[in-house]
Amino acid sequence: MPYVPHSPEEVREMLDVIGVNSVEDLFAEIPAELRPKSFDLPKGQSEMAVLEKLGKMAAKNTTDLTSFLGAGFYDHFIPTAVDALSSRSEFYTAYTPYQPESSQGTLQAIFEYQTAMARLMGMDYANASVYDCGSALYEATLMAVRKTRRKKIIVSEALNPIYRVMLDSYTTNLNIELVTVPHNHGRTNVKSITAAVGKDTAAVIVQNPNFFGSVNDFTEMFEKVHEHKALTIMSTYPVMQSVLKTPGQMGADIAIADGQSIGQPLSFGGPYLGIMTCTKALVRQMPGRIAGRTEDEDGKTGYVLTIQAREQHIRRQKATSNICSNQALCALRTLIHLCLLGEEGLRRTATLSTERAHHAAKRLSAIDGVEMFTKGPFGNEFAVTLPVNAFEIIDKLTERGIIPGFPVGRYYKGMENVLLVACTEKTTEEQIGIFAEILRGTI
Repeated sequence: MPYVPHSPEEVREMLDVIGVNSVEDLFAEIPAELRPKSFDLPKGQSEMAVLEKLGKMAAKNTTDLTSFLGAGFYDHFIPTAVDALSSRSEFYTAYTPYQPESSQGTLQAIFEYQTAMARLMGMDYANASVYDCGSALYEATLMAVRKTRRKKIIVSEALNPIYRVMLDSYTTNLNIELVTVPHNHGRTNVKSITAAVGKDTAAVIVQNPNFFGSVNDFTEMFEKVHEHKALTIMSTYPVMQSVLKTPGQMGADIAIADGQSIGQPLSFGGPYLGIMTCTKALVRQMPGRIAGRTEDEDGKTGYVLTIQAREQHIRRQKATSNICSNQALCALRTLIHLCLLGEEGLRRTATLSTERAHHAAKRLSAIDGVEMFTKGPFGNEFAVTLPVNAFEIIDKLTERGIIPGFPVGRYYKGMENVLLVACTEKTTEEQIGIFAEILRGTI
C-alpha cells in the first residue's frame, strides 16, 4: 500500500490554512498538456528481483575497452586510498561548514586543498566551490566583467569547445560580447588574439595545453593584454602543470582547470571539480567559499570561512555567483590524490603520459595517409589527420575494442577527418602498437 503520512482530515486542514479547495488546485498553473498522462507504474518487485534486473542491464555496458579518448577528461590512475579516505562518513556526509566550531576537519581540508591548488597553478588564491571547468570559465568571465566594467571577451578557438559551448549558454542573456579568434592549424593564434584586444576588452581567454594538445608560453601576450588594462584567463590541464610553466609564471590573472584528472573517476561524466585560482587583486571578485586559517583567543589554530559573498548570503543581484555549489568532497579527493603522489609523483605522471603520447604520435604518423595535425610542442594529447572520416574510424575501432580518440569534426567544421588522441600513464606501448596496427588495416 502507498505511504501516505497525512490523514484526509489533516490534508483538509492544511488546504484550509493556505486557502485552496483541493490538492488539484495547487497545480492550477501547470497546463494540462504538461502534466503526467498517468501514474500507471510497473508492479513492484522484490529486492532480489530488482538487483537481478539491474545487474543484467549493467552487464550490457562494455567496460574493458582500450581508450585513447581525452578532450578535457582523462583516465588517470587513482590510488585506492583516495576512495577509502574520502568515503569516511565524517567527510562523505558532511554538509556546508557554516559553523566552524563543529566543522574544523572539513574547513582544514578545504584550506589545504586551496593551498595545493594555488601552489600548483602558481597563483595567490583558490576557492573550493565550482562544478567543473566550464562553470569555472563562466565565473572567471564574470569576474573580469565586474572588475574591468567592460563587456568584451576575446576567446581563443583553441579553447576546449565543450567549455566554449557552456560559456555561450551561460552568457546568452547577459550583456557580454564573446569574440572568438580562429585557431591556426591547431595552434593558439597569439598574434590575432593580441591584435583583437582594445580599450573595450574585459579579458582574453586561452588554454594551455590547448584543445589540440599544443603547448604555449603566453607570457609576452599577457603583458601586451595588460597594457590595455584587460585581464587574462587561462584554462589548464592540472597534471601538466607539474612540468609546464604555470599560469602564475606567465602572468595570468585567473587560472582555471577541471579537477577530474586528479582524483575523480570518469564515472559517466561526473561529478567533477572546477579548479579556480586568481591573483590577490581579484580575490574579492572570486565566487564560492574560501577557507582561512586563524587563531582563537587561546592561540590555538582554527579554520573559518572567509571572504564569502555567495548567493545564499542575501546579496541578491549583488551576488558574485548563482551557479556555484560546494564541491568540497571532490576537492578532498583531489587533495588526497595530490598528497599521495607528491610533487615527484605528479611530475612522473605527466612525464609518462607525455612520453606515451609522443610514442603514439610516432606510430600513427608512420601509417600511410595519416599526418600530424598538431604542430610543435605537445603534451599527452595530439591530433592527426586521417585519410577517411574520423567518425567512421571511431565506429570501426570501437567494435574491435579500442576507442581511438575524439572526433574533432564534432565541433570544428571542415575537420571531419581530424582525430584527437590522448594517452595517460595507464596507456601501454602494447596498446599503442595494437591501436596503430588495427588503424593501419582499417584505412
